[in-house]
Amino acid sequence: MKLNLLSCDAQRPDRRAIAKCISEISSNIDESLSNELTNILLEGDAVDIEVEDKNSGSALRALRKLSIDYEIIE
Repeated sequence: MKLNLLSCDAQRPDRRAIAKCISEISSNIDESLSNELTNILLEGDAVDIEVEDKNSGSALRALRKLSIDYEIIE
């Protein structure tokens, strides 16, 4: 499943938690790339990631917990 991460509405976003979440839920993103994608997301640009279907429910819950708005592409 492909997700488009749109924005983070948290008042004080936790960069480390967001980067860790992205690297854990994504099927092909390592830690350094997740840090870079977190910076892009927090600057206001959308980020595309791919999540394995078996982890999709927990991945979406984790994103909501971090106040990250997303849309499902596929």
